Amino acid sequence: MENYVNLIKLLQTNFNKLSKGQKLIAEYIIENYDKAAFMTASKLGETVGVSESTVVRFANTLGYKGYRELQNELQELVKNKLTTVQRISLTDSYLDTKDNSMKKVLKKDMDNIRSTIDELDYENFDIAIENILKAKTVYVLGLRSSAFLAGYLGFYFNFIVDNVKVVTSAPSDVFEQLLKATENDVVIGISYPRYSKRTLEALDYAKEKGCKIIGITDSLVSPAAQIADITLIAGSNMVSFVDSLVAPMSLINALIVGVAMEKEEGITKYFEDLEAIWEKHNVYGISNRNNNLNK
Repeated sequence: MENYVNLIKLLQTNFNKLSKGQKLIAEYIIENYDKAAFMTASKLGETVGVSESTVVRFANTLGYKGYRELQNELQELVKNKLTTVQRISLTDSYLDTKDNSMKKVLKKDMDNIRSTIDELDYENFDIAIENILKAKTVYVLGLRSSAFLAGYLGFYFNFIVDNVKVVTSAPSDVFEQLLKATENDVVIGISYPRYSKRTLEALDYAKEKGCKIIGITDSLVSPAAQIADITLIAGSNMVSFVDSLVAPMSLINALIVGVAMEKEEGITKYFEDLEAIWEKHNVYGISNRNNNLNK
């Protein structure tokens, strides 16, 4: 855990500069960094017996602009390391009552979308669309909790992109599904904590074959971002053992719309043909019922 070692070194280097109260904070973080990462400044101060302002000054002493910046670094460190059982234990302290749990979960989803809007690299977004449109084949890779995101993206891309393949964990191994990938292809890898080792191995394999890699992930320091040629960030900060994938879904919607806008003329005719087929075979029955009511 290189990042953890770096944090410990930072605390050791600055330890003599710390006040008595700040030293208590440092010692707590060293021993309980996984819990501290999800505590507010007020909660951390209460836990170690110091004021909230002492916690803020502690972060400043370490070189951070504020406590929030230190907390973000701690969260990046732990979110890939926590087991589901550990996440559940953190949930108990965050969602302290059933009455406010729904509000906190929804608010966290809103926060993730806001941070995605603020932090998204729009130049990278446009470059990703350009590469998707140029690709001979677009592979969409997402395993475990990211599998439904990959399936959703692949479902809509099949309407607007000529050759799309969704890479899943079944029926064959991911490497077999990427076997025919070439330097003319794009692989969109969706990876969120806890980052699937198989996803990362598959992205490495695709990169070795010369594919252009587009990563959709939660942070520029995530393992997927280290492999990707183009990285699109959408937050997934958790409030429990369930990760928030609302912002990634919103980003994927934007990507679908962005690609569709570039192929607007072609897909209009395509969807006109599809509508005729859907109508003929009563795919959307409610539409027909509405039509009958209007007659």
